[in-house]
Amino acid sequence: MSLMPVAEALEKLLSDVDALDTEFAGLDQANGRALAENLLSRRTQPPFAASAMDGYAIRHLDVAGGGAQLEVIGEAPAGHGYTGSVGIGQAVRIFTGAPLPDGADTILIQENANRQESRISVLEIPDKGAFVRPAGLDFQKDQVLLTPPLKLTYRHLALAAAMNYPLIPVVRRPKVAILATGDELVRPGDEPGPDQIIASNHAGIAAMVEDCGGISLDLGISPDDPVELAGHVRRAITARADILVTLGGASVGDHDLVQEVLGRQGMDLAFWRIAMRPGKPLMAGKLGTTKVLGLPGNPVSSLVCGLLFLKPLLQKMLGYSADTTAPKQAILGQDIPENDRRQDYIRATLHEDPDGRLVATPFTKQDSSMLALLAKSGALIIRPPHAPAQSAGSGTEVLVL
Repeated sequence: MSLMPVAEALEKLLSDVDALDTEFAGLDQANGRALAENLLSRRTQPPFAASAMDGYAIRHLDVAGGGAQLEVIGEAPAGHGYTGSVGIGQAVRIFTGAPLPDGADTILIQENANRQESRISVLEIPDKGAFVRPAGLDFQKDQVLLTPPLKLTYRHLALAAAMNYPLIPVVRRPKVAILATGDELVRPGDEPGPDQIIASNHAGIAAMVEDCGGISLDLGISPDDPVELAGHVRRAITARADILVTLGGASVGDHDLVQEVLGRQGMDLAFWRIAMRPGKPLMAGKLGTTKVLGLPGNPVSSLVCGLLFLKPLLQKMLGYSADTTAPKQAILGQDIPENDRRQDYIRATLHEDPDGRLVATPFTKQDSSMLALLAKSGALIIRPPHAPAQSAGSGTEVLVL
């Protein structure tokens, strides 16, 4: 069977994916969520001309000639505007955020006023309109201020609150069911038998799902038994998972049952076996409305495939651009040989040289079972199929981790 190029496989995976449906989240639950709709301001901010400083609301005409003394006729704290009007030779004590009284057009800051009982003298003449925030300075009613695609942060939520939104329309978080497969696996914390290993891929993929804004659902570990495996798959469907991720069991070995079992369940296979290293046994399909992504069992292969395929899939379901793994330019820290027909993703350290350029230096060993090297890596060097040998100092593309 021929190997599908990475770009073609990704396009096929994402071709029928749209943003999930909209739900509403309170301000205290919307941080990190994907905005689903334009937010139009429900009010003008500030809704009135307001003082930007503590001081006195005055008429500029009264002080323009210098030497003015004004009578303080009242007070305007924030939240309690002065109900009267400022007339000739008058001033109102005002505090930051309070509405500008009728008749006043300027704020004399308290540092530039000398008060004696109910009168003030002007120590420094302000410009006309000084320290007055006009109505609508921040935004106007019905102004579009937040637009998807957008990952909501503290800045956006503060603005939404100021716009008077207690609930925010957000994209529903994709639910991702994760199923590890293989008689050789035991959960972290359990004691493995003499022929077993600890299942590590689930922890990494679940973290990736949560980082991307999804919800991970742990289906546990299925032994190499078709009946039990089918039962786990049905659990994912019953749970209305948007994505089913299987870990291992998608290669060509006699005990790799995942594709066979999924086929019996009705999966429409999109592709299997990709021209990439690590990660050749990657599989994708659709089971009803559930996307299926069969990641390789080797830990590094699984996580690299998750980065390149699962992450863009989640991003698109959330309404974001799927191009979340755009490469950066770097220079090689050492020579690398020519490549074969598969696209390579080479684990490498990453640092900046004195000129500010990124320098990627590949690790000598690249075995797809070596998680420790992936944890130490700062980037993956991208080597296109049939790329010629390159020397240290030459340019390359990298995925920054």
